[in-house]
Amino acid sequence: MKVLKFDGECISSSENLLKTVKIIMSEKDFPIIVVPAFDGITDLLIDGIEKARGKEVNVSDTISVLTETHYNIAQEAIKNDKVFNKTIQDITVQIKKAERLLYGVAYTEEITDAVSAYILSYGERIAAIILSGVLEDNGCQSKIIETDKIGLVTDENFENAIVNLEDFKRNFNFTAHSIVNEKVIPIFTGFFGSTPEGKVTTFGRGGGDYTASVLAYGFGVSELEIWKAGTAFMSADPDMVKNAKIIEKLSYFEAAELVYFGKRSLHPLTIEPVAGAEIPIFVKNILCPECAGTQIAKDAYIEENIIKSVSQNENISMIRIHGTGIGYKPGLIRKFSNALSAENINIFATVSSQTTINLIIENKDAELSYEILNKYKGKIIEKIDFVRSMALVAVVGEGLVRKRGIFARILGAVSEEKVNVEMASAGASEVAIYIIVPKDELNDVVNAIHEEFFPEVKDKN
Repeated sequence: MKVLKFDGECISSSENLLKTVKIIMSEKDFPIIVVPAFDGITDLLIDGIEKARGKEVNVSDTISVLTETHYNIAQEAIKNDKVFNKTIQDITVQIKKAERLLYGVAYTEEITDAVSAYILSYGERIAAIILSGVLEDNGCQSKIIETDKIGLVTDENFENAIVNLEDFKRNFNFTAHSIVNEKVIPIFTGFFGSTPEGKVTTFGRGGGDYTASVLAYGFGVSELEIWKAGTAFMSADPDMVKNAKIIEKLSYFEAAELVYFGKRSLHPLTIEPVAGAEIPIFVKNILCPECAGTQIAKDAYIEENIIKSVSQNENISMIRIHGTGIGYKPGLIRKFSNALSAENINIFATVSSQTTINLIIENKDAELSYEILNKYKGKIIEKIDFVRSMALVAVVGEGLVRKRGIFARILGAVSEEKVNVEMASAGASEVAIYIIVPKDELNDVVNAIHEEFFPEVKDKN
């Protein structure tokens, strides 16, 4: 048995939607499907929530786009009039519920995290209806299962929730058996679960990947397939490196590093549920379903030249905390980390010395982080530097820290471009080395490192 999860682009046009259905129907056994919202719908709803505050007239604009987008796809993809009409009726019911919630925001002029998460969940609920309709139109029966109603219980972080895997496995066991015994294709909504009290929580951007991984763990399947409308894991960003190549195999640790620091080909929490159960992930492309894609599994597959990928994150800032003897004061990093995490600010990486603690954070959290840490100035901190316009480059590969000379080759390639490395870290991860460089020199740095380790695909022009 497999879990198949499809990205928004896989269902956001009638052409791709029909390709998705063909893939589902090609499975010999009944697959478990996880569906996202159509591409752009979550953004539409986020924007709609904000516009609805105190401005009732804006609600109709959001609902109009929501309705038109889904009606058009359904009309193009479903040929049977009876199936089409039933699909439209079911879509309309869900859209009306979303509309009432948005009007509630407009009337009260306020929005809670719980209500916001509930509204955002309608993208997946509506998409599931359309996918089910297209399957029925092609002679295949399915059943929609909304993930806030099956015991997919999370913590109370409404924007980036986490599932307690052990509790879920124990509570889901009976439900899993009953779903399998129904002998119809189950379509699960991605992106959201619920608190113990039943309030909807979301898993953040790309959260359907995490949902699929949790379900793969819950069902105890043989593999998880994550389908995209393009290639996901490559030796570098193909928009930046002309001759980047597809990565055939990754270990769980390599994949985790790439999705955490890179362009997030998967949701950052996707690896954890399946890794513990040793369930392999196959990341595949609906535009080339016969292609192998990327396999992610327990066994470390070590490339001859060690390096698998050169990834980057252009959305970071660096806060440097200075203090004489700061390295001798115990518990400081924990103190700063707790202060930031209380405001849901994530620290990507920490590098410390005797006189400086360097924190790498997302740009969106930079101003608030500076304000929080500035409160310690004069007590623990002597000075804080706030460095913008930086980029993090992650060089990833199994065996990287055990292979002599890799770090020197990376720094040598960068120095050849006459780029100053602001910060470097090796040894914190067994499969990754990180460097921080000026953002405006990122393209040269990534290409230089890629060419150093992938000479066989170096651009000859």
